Amino acid sequence: MNKPIDLRKPLAGDSAAMSGVDNALVMMVDDEQSLIDLTREFLEEAGYRRFVSTADASSAIAMLLRERPDVLLLDIKMPRVTGLDILGSMQADPALKHIPAIVLTSADDAGTKLAALELGASDFLRKPVDPSELALRLRNTLAAKAHKEAIRKAFSRYVSPRLTDKIIGEVANGSAPFKSEAERADIVVLFADLRGFARVTETVGVHTVVEMLNEYFSVLTDAAYQHEGTVFNMAGNSLLIGFNVPLPQPDALARAVRTARDVIANFAPVSAAWRKQHGVVTGVGIGMCRGEAIIGNVGSRHFMSYTVIGDTVNTAARLMELARANEVLMSGALYASVRELMPMERVQRAGRFPLQGKAEPVEVYSITVS
Repeated sequence: MNKPIDLRKPLAGDSAAMSGVDNALVMMVDDEQSLIDLTREFLEEAGYRRFVSTADASSAIAMLLRERPDVLLLDIKMPRVTGLDILGSMQADPALKHIPAIVLTSADDAGTKLAALELGASDFLRKPVDPSELALRLRNTLAAKAHKEAIRKAFSRYVSPRLTDKIIGEVANGSAPFKSEAERADIVVLFADLRGFARVTETVGVHTVVEMLNEYFSVLTDAAYQHEGTVFNMAGNSLLIGFNVPLPQPDALARAVRTARDVIANFAPVSAAWRKQHGVVTGVGIGMCRGEAIIGNVGSRHFMSYTVIGDTVNTAARLMELARANEVLMSGALYASVRELMPMERVQRAGRFPLQGKAEPVEVYSITVS
């Protein structure tokens, strides 16, 4: 074996990989046990203390699910179950598809490499494996994984994990879900607000107020993510959620309605606990609207926010202000589109309301969620 590269030396641009060496779990699947043993020895010398392996490719998927390694070293040509078979199974499993795989191959043909790339392989190593090259490939793969996880974490602050994966996939394929230029789109907007919040701030300690808000927003964002809504704005005790953006959702209305139901239903036990512990009466009021909105990055060179603006957003905000605790208000036009999703006994015509910015009063329907 050649003298191994010391991966623990700080190298420019590699802080993510360097910090992950000691804790990174490397898994190897190869039918040559001797190669597994040599690789384990080298990796230990290079600072990788966590290593699992199997020479039985038929047990690889079960081990992947059990161990969840940070990187996989995968042989291609193995009896019964090949490396391509394993890559295909990983791509089909949401729990495994994000694990980077470095393919070990003695094949020079382009077809094998192309097939592995199409199945999600991250990199290739030529057999017999050169230790110094393995060190560099592992370092680069861990750094790339760290960057991808950072991107996924950033996106997941705004959209659901499933939608995050879809967006990252679109970007990888050359698309731009979060476009740099503003655009108009037909969207469904849901505004939610915590009723009785002023009473909370007046009667409860500062730290407790923050904890209560965190609990409240957790309920809202969990419901939004469950139905793949995009969280655009969190201000005070209000939350703005959009559907059919940044990616098309043909069932955006249904998703918004289910989100509204879940928000109110899931917050009910939280509200009951607050009433018992702090003596405050709370609930969630929701306004919903559908229509054209402008979507884009708004701000300055110091701060930018990807957001939605326009009459649709303003109308949803006005309806939210009118909504009582545990009530959803929506325009008559929107209700006509989703009435099949609503139990009729819980729907009432609230009347026609003058809304700021509207020349004529708007027909409003009230949906009460028990």
